[in-house]
Amino acid sequence: MSMIKRLGVVLGLALFAMTAAQADEHGTEAAAEPSKLLITVTSDHNHTQGMAMILATQAVKRGQEVRVLLCGDGTKLAVGRYRGATLEPAGANPQQMMKTLIEEHEVTVQVCGVFLPNTRHTEENLVEGVGVATPDEIGEYMADPRVRFFSH
Repeated sequence: MSMIKRLGVVLGLALFAMTAAQADEHGTEAAAEPSKLLITVTSDHNHTQGMAMILATQAVKRGQEVRVLLCGDGTKLAVGRYRGATLEPAGANPQQMMKTLIEEHEVTVQVCGVFLPNTRHTEENLVEGVGVATPDEIGEYMADPRVRFFSH
């Protein structure tokens, strides 16, 4: 066997060993299929917000763990005076769809941690079931290799 072929075999075996060791180090979790979904909503556009809620609902119905993070203009969904138009075929506005996700599907919906301290709003202004995210908890969630991200 030539020197180049031997080197190729050795490198191939080394790469295989490193991959196996890394998979073992991370356990079966690293090999798991994505089963969680983090949807960030930053738009104030009715259709964009509505589609985010529709896709979140579809993901929940397919067994995904869904979490929604509202930031920037997306936080308008979290306060009581939302005036979004009803969207068809859902027959609801984005805030109503969000409430259904919270109430019927137990989806975690939160505003970003900088929203309340930098606006006139307080937790009392938030729609029932909407919480406040901390950077630590969102960072930990994002680090999970099973989480996929969608931004609207």
